Amino acid sequence: MNEYDIWIEKYRPKKFEDVLGQEAIVRKVKAFVETKGLPHMIFAGSPGTGKSSLALVTARTLYGETWRDNFLELNASDSRGIDTIRGEVKNFARTKPIGNFPYKIIFLDESDALTKEAQQSLRRTMETFSSSCRFIMSANFSSKIIEPIQSRCVVFRFRPLSNDGIIKVINKICESENIKIKEEQINTIVKIADGDVRNATNILQSAAALGKNITEESIFEATSYANPKEILDILNLAVSGNFLKSKELLLNLMLKEGIDGLEIIRQLQRTIFDLELDEKLKLKMIEKCGEVEFRLVEGSDAFIQLQSLIASFSKLNEA
Repeated sequence: MNEYDIWIEKYRPKKFEDVLGQEAIVRKVKAFVETKGLPHMIFAGSPGTGKSSLALVTARTLYGETWRDNFLELNASDSRGIDTIRGEVKNFARTKPIGNFPYKIIFLDESDALTKEAQQSLRRTMETFSSSCRFIMSANFSSKIIEPIQSRCVVFRFRPLSNDGIIKVINKICESENIKIKEEQINTIVKIADGDVRNATNILQSAAALGKNITEESIFEATSYANPKEILDILNLAVSGNFLKSKELLLNLMLKEGIDGLEIIRQLQRTIFDLELDEKLKLKMIEKCGEVEFRLVEGSDAFIQLQSLIASFSKLNEA
């Protein structure tokens, strides 16, 4: 490893003990590995919770030095179609494992992105090669995986890493990389990461590239995240009826700082809970945020939709 390494790989867990925040899941998977009785598994949960890392640790521990020969990793969001299952997956599954091992492992990352036809083909492949191959599938939403596959797997649900867990990772990296960071900046990274340890690590490396002394400014400069104070100002101005000033701050975030519209709407939604407003008004604001977020996902113009949103906030007290 050198100074140009990507930190999410440099500090990726190498042993079961290194996987944080998923202790119950780790215990069960470790027991499967120790007995070599690994079932097909689905790792379900939000990004950055350790699903891919646990799959890699499982292969490293089970196969030792030959793990690369007995482990195939594919990102299903890149290869969503049936040809991937019929080709690369099936070709790997039909060959015998290297060394004295009963089976190989195929890891399908983001498997909920596979088409229904590809999942049906995968189900047949799982049945045909069950004696020589085990499948580990990661998914953000296990509900998008067809029932015939789910019924053949042990499903593990990963929860977002706790704040304390992410702080532990940040402190470990800072100590190793000789980075100076204060508690306030650590808490800022934790808030932005929102339970995603991979995101927290990327933010830390990006901020460290601007200087070994991490500041609030370097964190926000390194991310597509708006300063929470600016988001709070936009909301306070809007609900007080000062639409024009609120719009000015909003456009500054989007045009000068390049913050994505979807990221702004998510920050606005989270910050609404911090406002000193009647709970019924907060509920109306949250509802409006949901409507605008849906329109943005569907392709509506972010500038128009966000200006419409803060205009609706400015009119709330008139109702």
